[in-house]
Amino acid sequence: MKWSLRLRAAERGIWKSAQLRRMLADTGLEISAGKMSSWWAGTPPTMRLEELDVLCAVLECTPNDLMTPEPDKVAARRVRDADTVNGGNPNGDDKPNGGGTGPGVSPRFGKPRSTPPL
Repeated sequence: MKWSLRLRAAERGIWKSAQLRRMLADTGLEISAGKMSSWWAGTPPTMRLEELDVLCAVLECTPNDLMTPEPDKVAARRVRDADTVNGGNPNGDDKPNGGGTGPGVSPRFGKPRSTPPL
């Protein structure tokens, strides 16, 4: 996803993250300076839907205005992930787990999980 928070904020005359943070706080969404920094500086790794809803209300936009799909990156990731699972062989001929479709399952050593209390 391409994250366009700074562009949308600039379109509304918001040039600093602190200004946007204050506006979010005025609507009842208190976020930390660190979280605001991650939103402002790049694509946030996670975001709650409630936060996205308030952000869109403050910026008078929709989630589509803030996020743009990048299908080429998804396709490139699929190829890279398939190579990793196949041990670097895109054909998957010499998989160490006997030619299955995914990575092998390792046995769990040590103590098994405890049973829940009654």
